[in-house]
Amino acid sequence: MIGATLERWAAWSPGREDAQAWQDWCANPNALEEEGVPEARFLPAMLRRRCSPLARMMLTAAFECCDEEQRSRAALVFASRHGNINESVDLFERLARREPLSPTRFSHTVHNAQAGLFSIAAANRNGSSSISAREETFGCGFLEALTFLERDPDRPVLLVVGDAPLSDTFAPLVEEARCAYALALLLSNRPGPGIGFELVSETGNVASRPWPDAAEFLRWHLSGEEDLALGAGVRTWVWHKAEGSDG
Repeated sequence: MIGATLERWAAWSPGREDAQAWQDWCANPNALEEEGVPEARFLPAMLRRRCSPLARMMLTAAFECCDEEQRSRAALVFASRHGNINESVDLFERLARREPLSPTRFSHTVHNAQAGLFSIAAANRNGSSSISAREETFGCGFLEALTFLERDPDRPVLLVVGDAPLSDTFAPLVEEARCAYALALLLSNRPGPGIGFELVSETGNVASRPWPDAAEFLRWHLSGEEDLALGAGVRTWVWHKAEGSDG
């Protein structure tokens, strides 16, 4: 089993924009809303205009999770199941109508767009990964963050997970909680509330929930529960609170 210290967290979803709102949600969780995008006024206007709705959500959580020094120093892992696919659909439809495409919009449909925009906004020149792993995206993103800590134990890792609701073109093809959200976790090897992590190579009896895995992780972290198991495929992802951790 491997693990890390969760130093700070921040999350955003429509109607839940601060820690107290999320603590209230964790005490009585329900489905997250679909409609809404943060203003992201902390970003320069020119950069903000280039951000997709997903980028605004993920950067809002990321900036709230870290102070200025941590933003520029941390290694980065951005994880999203769908990324900017909605913007890609719009470009495909324009192609079908033989309309001109915007090079700027095209450049921000790549999966690492959010990591790149954060690097610019935070003046962060450290390594980054952008993860997409279907229904296991949160677990794979967490594991990737731990590999960064293994390679450079003295550098914290900022894990940012988020998704926007799929456009109607693809939504009927994917079974998932349809919502807009982002969660940022600042992980390190420093002393603090420890979280152990292991991957079990078998399918467990894991209940499905009407909210994403990232939100379930936050609910668990803020609860008194000791263990969390997530998994919808051939693997079960398991987290444990270290002795003395109060969540």
